[in-house]
Amino acid sequence: MARVYRVDKEAPDPAAISRAAEVIRMGGLVAFPTETVYGLGADALNPSAVERVFRVKGRPPDNPLIIHIASFEDLYSVAEELDWRAEKLAKRFWPGPLTLVVKRSARVPDATVAGLDTAAVRMPRHNVALRLIEAAGRPIAAPSANKSGKPSPTLATHVIQDLGDEIDLILDAGPTDIGVESTVIDLTSEKPAILRPGGVSREEIEAAIGEVEVHPSALGLLLHGGEAPRSPGMKYRHYAPTARLIVVEGELEVVRSAVAGLADLLMSRGIRVGVLSSDGYRYRANVVRDLGSRSNPLEAARQLFKSLREMDDEGVDVIVAEGWQEEKGIGLALKNRLRKASGGAVLSAEWLLRGLKTSPSGVYMEVMGT
Repeated sequence: MARVYRVDKEAPDPAAISRAAEVIRMGGLVAFPTETVYGLGADALNPSAVERVFRVKGRPPDNPLIIHIASFEDLYSVAEELDWRAEKLAKRFWPGPLTLVVKRSARVPDATVAGLDTAAVRMPRHNVALRLIEAAGRPIAAPSANKSGKPSPTLATHVIQDLGDEIDLILDAGPTDIGVESTVIDLTSEKPAILRPGGVSREEIEAAIGEVEVHPSALGLLLHGGEAPRSPGMKYRHYAPTARLIVVEGELEVVRSAVAGLADLLMSRGIRVGVLSSDGYRYRANVVRDLGSRSNPLEAARQLFKSLREMDDEGVDVIVAEGWQEEKGIGLALKNRLRKASGGAVLSAEWLLRGLKTSPSGVYMEVMGT
C-alpha cells in the first residue's frame, strides 16, 4: 500500500515534499494534487519510470503524457521551436490549467510522448505540485492518478481506491479546486487548435492570441482509425464510471422530461438507476446527484467526477445524465467529459421522448444494448 502524507495545500510540509521528490528521483511513482485533478507523477526523463505509469494505469501506449514543470524557464528544457503564441499563453496562464502542445526537445524520451515529435507541457497552479517538481529537480510526467478510463480523481481517497496498492506514495492535500483536467491547445500548426477543453476557456485563449480551432475531440467525439492522439483524452473512452452512462441532450425542459421518462422505464424493468441532475431538479430514481446551478458551471465541474464515483459506490446499473449544452467557459469541458464518459452513448431528448411514447421496449433495447 502506498504511503500517504497529508499536507497543507498552501504550506506543504517540506519533509513530506522531500520524501516524495526522492521517490521521483529513484524512478518511483507519486500521486499528487494539482488545481485540476490528482496526477500520477514519474520522472519525465526516465523511460522506465514512465513505462511503469502506463502499466499501473493500464493506459494505451499511444496516449501521450503531460509534462509538468515548475517555472517558465523549464519549458525550454523540454521543448524547442517555441513561437510567440506559446510564450504569450505561458506568461498569461501559467501557473494554471493550460497545457501547450509544442515541438519536443530531444531530451524528452519517446516513452513520455508516445513516440510523437511533440510534447504536452504545463505548469500547475498548486503549491504542493510546484514544490514537488522543484524538489525533484526534473520535469514530472503525470496523467490523472486513476485506472485508465475511470473518472479522474479529485480526492486522495479516489487515488487510493484505484491505485493504492500499486504506487509508492500519495500526497493528500484535500479536494482539487477545478475538478476537470487542463485545457490542451496544439501550437504546432499554423492555426492553434484546442484538443481538450478544460480549466482555461476558448474565449480566454482567443483574447490572448486570436482565433483558434476546436478539434472534434474537444466536443467529445473520439478519434478513429490510425490517427495518433496528440493529447490525452482524444482517442479513448475516458472518465467513465463502472455503470452504463447515458447522456441526454437537447433543450433543457425536453431533456428533463426525457430523463425522467427513461429513469421510470429502466426502474420498471428492475434496473437500479442513478440520475445526474442540475439546478436542484428532482427526479424519481434510486440515486440522484445534483451538480448545482447551471449558472455556475465551475461548481458543476468540481462535482462531476466525484458524483460519478459516488454513483458507482451506490451500486447503480445505469446513470442517466442531463447533457450540458452551454459551450462557453468551462461548459465545453463539461460537455466533453460527459460525452467521453458515456463512450458515445448520447441520445437526443426529442428522439427519446418519441420512443418512450411509441416503443418503450425499443428504447430499452437501445439503451441497454440488447
